[in-house]
Amino acid sequence: MAKKLKILFVSGEVVPFAKTGGLADVMGSLPQAVEDCGNESRIMMPKYGIINDRKFRLHDVLRLKDIPVPIGNRTELLNVKVTALPSSKIQTYFLYHEGFFKRDGLYVNPNTKKDYPDNDERFIFFNRAVLETLKALGWKPDVIHCNDWQTALIPAYLKLVYHNDSFFKNVKTVFTIHNLAYQGAFDKSALQKSNLPEQEFTPDGLEFYGSFNFMKIGLTYSDKITTVSEKYAEEILTDDELSCGLKGVLNKRKKDLQGIVNGIDENIWSPEADELIVKNYDLASVAEGKLENKQALLKKLKLPYKEGVPVIGIISRLVSHKGIDLIQEGFEKLMALDAQFVLLGTGEREYEDFFRKMSNTPKYAEKFSATISFNDELAHLIEAGADMFLMPSQFEPSGMNQMYSLKYGTIPIVRATGGLYDSVKPYKNGKTGIGNANGFMFEKYTVAEMIKCVKEALDVYKKPKEWQKLIENAMQTDCSWKSSAEKYNALYRKLVESK
Repeated sequence: MAKKLKILFVSGEVVPFAKTGGLADVMGSLPQAVEDCGNESRIMMPKYGIINDRKFRLHDVLRLKDIPVPIGNRTELLNVKVTALPSSKIQTYFLYHEGFFKRDGLYVNPNTKKDYPDNDERFIFFNRAVLETLKALGWKPDVIHCNDWQTALIPAYLKLVYHNDSFFKNVKTVFTIHNLAYQGAFDKSALQKSNLPEQEFTPDGLEFYGSFNFMKIGLTYSDKITTVSEKYAEEILTDDELSCGLKGVLNKRKKDLQGIVNGIDENIWSPEADELIVKNYDLASVAEGKLENKQALLKKLKLPYKEGVPVIGIISRLVSHKGIDLIQEGFEKLMALDAQFVLLGTGEREYEDFFRKMSNTPKYAEKFSATISFNDELAHLIEAGADMFLMPSQFEPSGMNQMYSLKYGTIPIVRATGGLYDSVKPYKNGKTGIGNANGFMFEKYTVAEMIKCVKEALDVYKKPKEWQKLIENAMQTDCSWKSSAEKYNALYRKLVESK
């Protein structure tokens, strides 16, 4: 039997403790899937002010109190709490420092909608604190799996600061890009705070065009790099826009880069077992199940139920790269279609204000509802109650909502990019019948293409037999973590065995 590997997952967010996007969903489920492959997983994340100790049963660990962590020319003290990830036994450690983490937001101040100005210090502290916690704990992982910019300095610390520390001998790192657009780019002054060696501040090392860029550092110093879909791995090596300025750095590491598509946590996202929806259903009872959830959704949002009129759901961060600019620009044209639209999300003020205003416009009172908040219960009800799900992203490394939609028999309408391209099999305009199609897809990032694609979906919706076949294909799509976790397991093993 293969040796049990010890894998530490480090992330800025983990469901159900703290979430801003899909990264948190992945971190709430991948560690368990990796453990199911015969390994031992543990997790470390910051202890933010929004995390309720009592609700999640966090408790102190005596030997993890007042751990000194150097930052610049001073030392800050770290305290660590622990609990098990709900629905599993995975030990999750919360790294706490009142000054850095006792706030209402994770990375962004909810009042100003701007990044916290000391995010460099907060996450320099967190990265260094992870390694100091491991030493104090006496638990040595085989692999530290880092995720996105918030954890990207760990590989550099191991190679440049802890390289002579016998505790970390042979510890390997995997760095996963969930979204290249968020890089953690700071002024050069962050170098001094990080205590990383100044002579390494070169284009081949820590420097990126004069700045201290966490993402670039993670890409440079990690042993292996993964990203969250095969298509996105291709796109970031070749597309100037999608590589967000890092094309050269990525191509240098090309042989160490692998795309592994995300899965979803089917304990949380499954219409058969979902406790947040009005009526559970499976493939055999999907028609009645979706109808009851649809009626409950419309009632909750004060929209009238109209027989034969489909509901199109949108759950998204309200930022332009999610295609929100297309929805805003094409809003009048969307409203002219025979469909109702329900939107849930938060994000840039411009979009929040626009959708709020449209939601309160009498002209659209029966057509459109916007809920500008983070509401998990409503998210589940939209997935169960909507007929279609619109996700016109400009780029989408993985995307989770199209996979939730497939699972719930809610037909995705997506743009051909990243994980959307990998997980949705498009209906080909009736030329080949339905075949194995489970959704609709458009190529060009334009309002006209999006509207054309939505119209196509609405046409097929009027053909009950074809629509039913689409739903069957969607619900039978394998979106589980199983095959992806096996790919991660193979990657870890190869890495640990390589000298």
